[in-house]
Amino acid sequence: MSTVNVNGVRAATRKGLLEWLGGTEAEVVCLQETRADDKQLATALAPVLDDGWSLASAEPAAKGRNGVAVLSRAEPAAVRIGFGSDEFDDSGRYLEADFDHDGHALTVASLYLPSGEANTPKQDEKDRFLAEFGPFLAERASRGREMVVCGDWNIAHAEADIKNWKGNLKSSGFLPHEREWLTGIIGDGTPWTDVVRALHPGVDGPYSWWSYRGKAFDNDAGWRIDYQVATSALADRAADARVERAATYDARWSDHAPVTVRYAA
Repeated sequence: MSTVNVNGVRAATRKGLLEWLGGTEAEVVCLQETRADDKQLATALAPVLDDGWSLASAEPAAKGRNGVAVLSRAEPAAVRIGFGSDEFDDSGRYLEADFDHDGHALTVASLYLPSGEANTPKQDEKDRFLAEFGPFLAERASRGREMVVCGDWNIAHAEADIKNWKGNLKSSGFLPHEREWLTGIIGDGTPWTDVVRALHPGVDGPYSWWSYRGKAFDNDAGWRIDYQVATSALADRAADARVERAATYDARWSDHAPVTVRYAA
């Protein structure tokens, strides 16, 4: 299973997304920040849809912003857009797809959490999202169904998740209250697991986002903000995880890299 913020699906398909999809072994790929309505998304992804991939998407109400999707090799049994929020359900930030086959019942969600900007209305919006989304995740975990929330969470949880953590203590994405909120989701004793960190304990990164500015990518001065957050039973089946970082700056088709986890059957 893979997740990636494509930073505009139409641009990404021109730069290499389609080739990456043609070579991936993932059964499910979650996309964020498609910046496309449902028709534009289907058109951009037409070559892989013609190859048999199924597409579920949540287009944004605001043109050219947000947008999430789930590509899968098997047709979902059910698809749901939003998480019961009057403010955010039409913003193209959350989508769930159910898969029920081979004796497994699994829900896969694609999430694009707001990015925020400290001390601005954008941060207020992000904080409102967190306030609603936290209880929703608690309710989802209580159902006992295997589930994974894949996506761009826009929060680096710990110092190991951001290269220049000292210089970002007052930056959105690394604010104390954001990190505390995420601890409440994936910390010890919670029903959710940060799968990549569980498989890569005690190391810096692996980062999944690098600014296009300066030498951030070349110097691996990144942030780990793209997660696969799974319920305990599913997390226990995670065999390996990796960030599919491009070999060179020029080979990137997004400022994010795919985060891929292999779950044992």
